[in-house]
Amino acid sequence: MRILALAILTVATASVAPSARAQTYDPAYPVCLHVYKFGGYYECRYTSLPQCNMSASGRGALCVVNPYYANPGPRKKAVPQVAASFTPDALVRTL
Repeated sequence: MRILALAILTVATASVAPSARAQTYDPAYPVCLHVYKFGGYYECRYTSLPQCNMSASGRGALCVVNPYYANPGPRKKAVPQVAASFTPDALVRTL
């Protein structure tokens, strides 16, 4: 009887617990649109705040900076590689 009661309690607890939500921020974009309709959700598809504000205009929404944005950082300039001077005489001298 105790096992049955414990099993019922375990199933009831598991069914009442809220489900886990997936990450709502996309780390590929620096700006997200937080929409307040339908329980609220985030659209992280914007590269700038002005671009997001255009989409948020007239809606129940707010633009926010993405806290999970994976900033690639400044690009490094490619260092030009200088070819070594090669002459057939240099090859003969090394052999």
